[in-house]
Amino acid sequence: MKTHFLKIFSSIILLISVQLLSAQEQKQAAALPKKNLFKVNLTALPLSNYGLQFERVLSKRISIALGYRFMPLGGVPLKDNIISLSNGDADMKKTLDQLLLSNSAITPEIRWYPGKKGYGRGFYIAPFARMGSFHGEGVKIEFAKTGGGTDNISLSGDLKSSTVGLLFGAQWSLGKHICLDWQIIGPHYGSGKGSLNGVSTFTLSAQEQTSIRDALNNVSIPMTTATSVVTSNSVKLNLDGPWAGVRAGISLGIKL
Repeated sequence: MKTHFLKIFSSIILLISVQLLSAQEQKQAAALPKKNLFKVNLTALPLSNYGLQFERVLSKRISIALGYRFMPLGGVPLKDNIISLSNGDADMKKTLDQLLLSNSAITPEIRWYPGKKGYGRGFYIAPFARMGSFHGEGVKIEFAKTGGGTDNISLSGDLKSSTVGLLFGAQWSLGKHICLDWQIIGPHYGSGKGSLNGVSTFTLSAQEQTSIRDALNNVSIPMTTATSVVTSNSVKLNLDGPWAGVRAGISLGIKL
C-alpha cells in the first residue's frame, strides 16, 4: 500500500512539474518579440516607388533582411526640383519632360542590434548589397539633316548596377504586432553599366552620322565613360562607370 501511494504521489509531482515547466516556457516565449517582420516603405510611396522588406530575427543581436523596390515606368521623380537646381535650363527641362524611367532593386542585408533590447529593436548597423536595374526611354538626340534643318532620334535602354553599403537606423515596437523602422542613412557605392539604343526611320548620311556623334559626345555624365556607335540606321550609347546612392526612409510593418 505504501509503495502504491508513493507511485501515485510521484506521478502527481511529476505531472505538476511538467505543467509548471511548460507554463514557464510559454511565458518566456510570449515575452520574446516576434521574429518575422514585414515592412512597407512609407516615404517612397509619394514618388510612386514601392519598397517592401522582410526581416527575420535570428538572435538578440543579429537579424537578416531582404528588400525589394519597384518603380513603374513614368516621369522623372522630383523633376521640378532638378530643373530648379539647373537654374531653369531649357535643354534640361526639355529632356526631363520627355524622359520616362522605371527601376527595381533587390537589397539583402545583415543587421546588428548592439543595444539592451535587441531582438529587432533599437539602434542597428547593417552592411548591405544592392542589385539595381534601371530602364529609360524618350531620350531624344537632335542632329542636323543633310538637306537642312534638324531632326532627332529617340533612344531607350537599360542599366544594371551593383553596390555595397552600410546602413544606420533604429527600429521600435509599437505594440505587440506593429513596428516602425527608421532607416536614417545608408550610403552605398559600386559600379553601373548599360546602353541606350535607337533606330532611325531612314538611312542616315555620313554627315548626319557625324552630327549625331557630335551630339552624343556632348552628353556629359560625371565619372562615367560614354562611348557611341553610330551607323547608317542605328545609334548606340554605351555607359560604364561608378555608381553611388543613399538609402533613407521610414517603414511601417507587422510582426508575426
